[in-house]
Amino acid sequence: MVDQFAPFLYKFSEENIIVGSQTRTSSAKRETLNALCPYFTMFPLSVPAGQLKGLAPDQWVLDPFCGRGTTNFAARLLGLPSVGIDSNPVAAAITEGKMVPTTPERVGDVCEEILLTAPEVDLPRGEFWRLCFHPVTLSALCRLRAALILDCRSAERKALRALVLGLLHGPRTKGVPSYLSNQMPRTYAAKPDYAVRFWTREGLQPELVDLAELVKRKARHYFGEAPEPVPFRVICGDSRTLSMADSGFKFSRVVTSPPYLGMRTYVPDQWLRYWFLGGPAAVTYRHADQFTHTSAADFSRQLGSVWANVARACLPGAKMVIRFGGIHDRKANPKEVMLAALREADCELRLLTIRSAGLSSRGKRQADQFKRTLRKPIEELDFYVQVEGA
Repeated sequence: MVDQFAPFLYKFSEENIIVGSQTRTSSAKRETLNALCPYFTMFPLSVPAGQLKGLAPDQWVLDPFCGRGTTNFAARLLGLPSVGIDSNPVAAAITEGKMVPTTPERVGDVCEEILLTAPEVDLPRGEFWRLCFHPVTLSALCRLRAALILDCRSAERKALRALVLGLLHGPRTKGVPSYLSNQMPRTYAAKPDYAVRFWTREGLQPELVDLAELVKRKARHYFGEAPEPVPFRVICGDSRTLSMADSGFKFSRVVTSPPYLGMRTYVPDQWLRYWFLGGPAAVTYRHADQFTHTSAADFSRQLGSVWANVARACLPGAKMVIRFGGIHDRKANPKEVMLAALREADCELRLLTIRSAGLSSRGKRQADQFKRTLRKPIEELDFYVQVEGA
């Protein structure tokens, strides 16, 4: 029953190493794929790209909080193998879609094939669904959803899944539609009650969107000039408990940005994308593998378990770059929280330096991606750490 919440019904490529080749393209066009699916609090591409320059092609990169896969994509741009881990199934699906080797033609063809052959399925009911998607579009979307939940093993299907996650909701545009939904933000899904009130007040009805045509058009945009594929692995799991040291890899560089203390809306903000992956047709407020934010001390202990886990999987002398901050309504100081977490790791980690990401350097800070009014700026810091032993 695909409407039950089963985020692990689809499989990620933790058992496969995918290697391939494509024609080199200009830098700007090769970076287009990184914007495949916008994500709230996006990690700027310039951060991992700058930290990974100079690594040899056989040096593995790790991001234990990969989010939408920006570190992994930066590694792909530089021809480096990488591993990305995230407990959020939406994040893992987006990351994998940006890493698989495919072409826009194959992505479009598999979408068309599914829509031509997939049987009709039950549609979610209620005012939200009636006003969010045109009934013809919703029917096609649900048939595609069911097919990808049952089989998402090929590179084309993984790319298609990530592409549709990015097309699922967004603003209405004049002319040819760019998204499947009625008016909505791109980076997060509005809650149903709010969305219904807004659409009703504004008199907005969903437009008929040809799902197959939109997929083909957007696949050409995102996958048309993708960078050359590299060896990679994406794991949907909890970095606090995963046995990274048994993965068979030894990492030379770790570039990551863990969840910020006080930022607890990753799961409900992506509830509609959760639904597409097999979740319920309602907002999901909790996820078992998400960090708890009960106190700064508890948060530091959880981070410490991740850093200990990561260190055991690294080569001696490996460098870690950690970007971290805190939400304005929390009293805890982000610097002290991270220093406590590094101490909690209880392993041979040496802090090299701490650098500020600045308060207003747009395009360089994750906090610049927060689409909300803050009473005071979010403090962001980059922690440079070295693994002394393994």
